[in-house]
Amino acid sequence: MQTLRNSELDAQKTAWPQHMQRAIQLAASVFSAAPNPRVGCVIVVSNGEVGDSVVGEGWHKGAGLPHAEPEAIADAFPLAAGSTAFVTLEPCCHTGRTGPCSSALIEAGVSRVVIASKDPNPKVSGGGIAALEAAGGEVFFLQDFENSARRLNRGFFSRLERRRPFVRCKLAMSLDGRTALANGESKWITGVEARSDVQRLRAECDAIVTGIETVLADDPAMTLRPAELGLSADQLACNEQRLSRPSLRVVLDSRGRLSETAKIVTEPGRCIAYRLDGANSFAEASSSVEARLAPNTGESPSRVDLLSVLESLAELDECNEVLVEAGAKLSGSFIEAGLVDELIVFIAPKLLGSDGRPLLGMSGLNELSDAIEFKVESVEQVGADIKVTLRPR
Repeated sequence: MQTLRNSELDAQKTAWPQHMQRAIQLAASVFSAAPNPRVGCVIVVSNGEVGDSVVGEGWHKGAGLPHAEPEAIADAFPLAAGSTAFVTLEPCCHTGRTGPCSSALIEAGVSRVVIASKDPNPKVSGGGIAALEAAGGEVFFLQDFENSARRLNRGFFSRLERRRPFVRCKLAMSLDGRTALANGESKWITGVEARSDVQRLRAECDAIVTGIETVLADDPAMTLRPAELGLSADQLACNEQRLSRPSLRVVLDSRGRLSETAKIVTEPGRCIAYRLDGANSFAEASSSVEARLAPNTGESPSRVDLLSVLESLAELDECNEVLVEAGAKLSGSFIEAGLVDELIVFIAPKLLGSDGRPLLGMSGLNELSDAIEFKVESVEQVGADIKVTLRPR
């Protein structure tokens, strides 16, 4: 395999970045293909001095469905022989629910494969590249696209490399940093557009995590509501598998207080309740809730260990991305534990007063040097509200 940067591409390869960018765009057509990665593929044939022609495009729409490469090959038929395939992730070389993509490319006669990232899956890592080269094909790694390709599948890479999902935490507050009035009223701080954006966040994740206090106080359903996404017919069709699958809902319920009548339990789909050993719970005898034991934090014997929960969701449920939608205390605990990879804060242009409820339940910071710092990734207006996306430094 030859590694190239965009600045090293010769005259015959000047269009390669354009084709790879298109492959990344195609991969992003779906909210999630979990537990698989999102992958896009563009097949190009050279027309000599005339330049390149795109003859096939494809992307992976969900687990069990054709992968990006066979989709693009079918789209290119019968023009794939002698072509160049641009793929956002190293083609797989093992048989799962579908056959190996490396074999599909070889059988189609694709002579050159350009990838944006290597596959972290030990069943594939390096094997797809080796299979293509063993069959006489050329493989190039466009290194300048690696960050974009990894970001596209940050949850997949996190699960395979860190053994835990990529964690987003979503919060909403007023200009004065309050999440609710003193009496607890909070519907709705943000507007319709922001709530639609939250539905998009839910569509991109594999599990929604909340705490028992939120369930007891608000009785949320924590469901995905496709009608609020505002998608076109094509977008709906592209995401049909994801939108038809209820979100996995997870409750951290250390003392076993979850009720069988809670909306988070009665809505269609799976609900998992993590509790401490010895806690009484109806979930043990319930077919609607899966009860799982989790160790305590050690520092706080009455609370479940958050990292163990994430590791469990990665191992047992193959969750790539998790969205934390919880109250001030649990959200703060995830942040203090260093387990939040992306923090999303919606800011409503309104004031709720100094006696309103705070954004996070964190304390014990006595010096500015103790502050938990974030880097602002983006700031955008969503309807009347402001959405700030942050990463921990």
